[in-house]
Amino acid sequence: MSQNRAIADKPEDSNIEFASERSSIQNKNEDDINNHLEDGVISSQEGDVAYTLKDLKRLTLRCDLIIISMIGVCYIFFYIVQTTLSYAAIFGIKKDLHLEGDQYSWLSSIFYFGFIAWCFPNNYLLLKFPVSYLLGLNIFLWGMFLCFQAACSSYGGLLACRFLGGAVESIADPSYLLITSMWYTRREQPLRIGIWYTFNGIGVAFAGLLGYAIGHIKGALPSWKYEFIVIGTLCMAWGIFIFFAMPKNPMQNRYFNDREKKILAHKLRGNQTGIETKIFKWYQVKEAFLDPKMYLLFLMCFFGNIPNGVTSNFGTMIVNALGFDTLGTTLLQIPYGAYIALCIISAVLINDKLHTKLKKNFRCIIAIFYLFGNVAGSACLYAVDQKHHAGKLIAYYLTGTYNASFVLIMSLSTSNISGYTKKIIFNAFIFLGYCVGNIAGPFFAKSDQAANSYPLASGAMLFSNAAEILCLVIFFFYAKWQNEKRDKEQGIAPGQEASNIEDNFEDLTDYENRNFRYIY
Repeated sequence: MSQNRAIADKPEDSNIEFASERSSIQNKNEDDINNHLEDGVISSQEGDVAYTLKDLKRLTLRCDLIIISMIGVCYIFFYIVQTTLSYAAIFGIKKDLHLEGDQYSWLSSIFYFGFIAWCFPNNYLLLKFPVSYLLGLNIFLWGMFLCFQAACSSYGGLLACRFLGGAVESIADPSYLLITSMWYTRREQPLRIGIWYTFNGIGVAFAGLLGYAIGHIKGALPSWKYEFIVIGTLCMAWGIFIFFAMPKNPMQNRYFNDREKKILAHKLRGNQTGIETKIFKWYQVKEAFLDPKMYLLFLMCFFGNIPNGVTSNFGTMIVNALGFDTLGTTLLQIPYGAYIALCIISAVLINDKLHTKLKKNFRCIIAIFYLFGNVAGSACLYAVDQKHHAGKLIAYYLTGTYNASFVLIMSLSTSNISGYTKKIIFNAFIFLGYCVGNIAGPFFAKSDQAANSYPLASGAMLFSNAAEILCLVIFFFYAKWQNEKRDKEQGIAPGQEASNIEDNFEDLTDYENRNFRYIY
């Protein structure tokens, strides 16, 4: 479009200016755009639309209210569904179904075998169909298979239902990450991931409150059956809502008009990651498997979720062994959930503030800092005598700190991978690590150690945290080295920003796009 056309279309509002040439904004990277926004005005001819910083903030807030709130509620159900077995255990399912030896551990782990079995097919389906439709359908199935568990009268039947439940839940985190990367800039993503992952803590607290309420039901069925029926029914209802209400992507949705969609498109241009494509590209699959970042992220998720496999399945039993009754145990999960939420939101806010003020990378460093809380909790669970009930309970609460680190690790994936097919493969492989960690975790919790808060499991958690810290250190230096290498290739001085390429919405991988810089 010519400059004369820009002048002709210029509105009377003096607070809005148009750029004289299209490239003046397009060639800026994300931080350049953010710096320009600090002046209170942004100029663009992208699709004949002009907007101010106030417009952009208002639009981003609307995205938060629609997208993040929906993902947040999804995450509440995602967590509660996974922990229903833990509550069923203290409500008597082990006795009613005559579970012995490692059978409870297998019931905990089989869920993640289902997760693994359907993880790659689900991620492939994400490439072919709208993520909102797949997510809604799968959430409905979460609830359906949960209700089926209430009808189980044997170990084998419950094992089958747990496997199928895990298979349909494998859509969860990959779809949440994909949605976040489609709607938000790389700078915005850690905070948004942190916000919706904070609902994990809310889910922990809500599960405790819901468990307390269900424990008071005096019906014809055992309490553990009501746990499955009530939560399963709520889950199915939410799945139907998501299927019809969640927008497909920023360009195809009912919540924003054409002007707002153009503003979103312009804002997301700085990502250099594209929005969405339905073409499966085999060369991007090959590149993903040759990328060291994928294996580092896999290991971080594996080691990070061994503790999760312990606490999510045996947490109620750890608390119950301290002398609290069944209903008291459910209520004591509420402060645990609140602590998790506080850790997550503080971690992402600190990361956002440091990046805004200093324009430097701190994600790995902050993730390591929060892992030290988990190290302290695991060490105390292992070393503190069982008679010190308060000390043991505080140690258990401290193990929730790892959730903050996991959020930042997930944001490393969304922010550092470009190419739609490559992102799908990365997400699937990363959550393979998530599953394997959750499979391994329960087997460190030996039933004959329950009275002493599972010391073998505490030791495994401690080792896993140390290994995760090592992986974060390696990732930090690898990403830093890659950025310096690209700066040298392009003759860019340290601290100077690389210019965006013109076609920021092309489906290029981070390896193909040499202007891409990694966040660490």
